[in-house]
Parts: sequence; C-alpha cells; structure tokens
Amino acid sequence: MNYFMDDEREAGRLTDKVDPRSWVDRFIRPHMPGVENVLDVGCGPGVLAQCVAEAYGDCRVIGLDASERRLETARKQQVDNLSFEKGDAQRLPFDDDRFDLVYCRFLLEYLPSPRTAIREMARVCRPGGRILLQDLDGQLVWHYPIEPELEEGISQTLPALRETGFDPFIGRKLFHFAVRCGLKDIQVDIEPYHLIARTVDEENLRLWELKLDIALPMIAEAWGSEEKAEQLKAAFIAHLKREDSLTYSNLCTVTGIVP
Repeated sequence: MNYFMDDEREAGRLTDKVDPRSWVDRFIRPHMPGVENVLDVGCGPGVLAQCVAEAYGDCRVIGLDASERRLETARKQQVDNLSFEKGDAQRLPFDDDRFDLVYCRFLLEYLPSPRTAIREMARVCRPGGRILLQDLDGQLVWHYPIEPELEEGISQTLPALRETGFDPFIGRKLFHFAVRCGLKDIQVDIEPYHLIARTVDEENLRLWELKLDIALPMIAEAWGSEEKAEQLKAAFIAHLKREDSLTYSNLCTVTGIVP
C-alpha cells in the first residue's frame, strides 16, 4: 500500500482530530459485553487502541498498522493489555477466529482492495463476533461555491490520489462490501464529519493546512509543479476562509456480525 500521508507530522494531526474517549464510548462500548480480544486494523499512532485498552482492562487489545513510523509512536504507550504489530490489512497475520471485535477507522479509503481487507477482518473474527467499519464519503471534493482554480486543481489531483488506492467515496460502499463479505445483522449510520459553513475556525484551519502540507508532494507530482501545488493549497485555504462557502463530507459507520 502506497500511503501518501505517511509523514511524521500525520501522527500528531490524527491524534488532534479525535476525542478518543468520546469515540470509544459511542462506537465501541455498545459492542463490548462478552468481548475478550479486540483488534484495531490501521491503528495509526494507537490513540484509540490505547483508550479501548484503558477502558476495558480485562480485554486484550492489539493494534495493527503497516507504517513503522506510526507504530514507533504507538509503542511509546505503556498499557499492560495493549500491544502493536506491523502488518497488511489485506493479509492479516492472525489465526482464524482470533478476535471478538475488529474495528477499522479511516483506513479502507487508502487500500487498493478494501473488500479483501474486510474479508480478512471477518476471517480473524470469531463467529458471532462483530466488525465495525468507519470511513468518510466525499472527503476533499464537496464544496460550494467553488472557484475555477480550486475545481480544476481537485479534478487534476484526484486521479493521482486514486492511483495510490485512495477512494474519496469509500464511505457509501461500506454497506455493499459488508453484505458481499457475508456479514449479517448489518447496521448503517451516516452523519456529517467535515461541516464548514462560513469561515473555518482557527483549530480546523490549522489541521487543514497541515493536511495539505503533508499531501503537497503528491499534489506536486500530479501537477508536475511544486508551484502549482502551492497555488492549489492557497486556493483551498482561501475557500475555507470565505464567509459564504460550504465544505462537507459524511462519516459512514457500518457494523455487522460474522456468521
């Protein structure tokens, strides 16, 4: 997997983007009764895995990621029932029926074969165990009004991102993938994730600027010009600062039971 956001700054950005306790309480807690072994697929810097392990000390939590850079950050955490392993989500290094709960957040959008990864999650999750998939739909692409420079920049950059495996519309596909991979009792939840109306606030502006900085090499490659990449970044930031602009994407969460 060619993860174009593999930058040491990305671990901090990801950490700043989520309140781990609130996330675990909302999305993980309902599925925890009877759970002993949990797998976080694409754990990144391990913030969510750490929170799950701390909240449920009787469970064993494993975080898996393909990035050694992310795992270096994750392994700094000292929690007795938490460990981390390097591996490919599309070829999980675990035996069948190993886990009671497997969750995957913001990883499938980067994978060349997300359906393969979901099948692997189902393989390592015991019958009756639960899979939780969460990803975005419309990331980077839904804006109004959109200036010609920004529209052209996005339309030229997206094909290059797709060549890395990135899919900005993965969220809407999760239910279909879950059905095709054989999950049962599937539940779907969709809500706004990015929702910026009028001028973006300072903290979100900082996070967007950092995200664009990390992605600049890929953007420059798509355009064949570092100068063009900087111009696209400037156009995007100018859009976020407008009083009359709207930017949004949706958060899609799909849960299902392994038969």
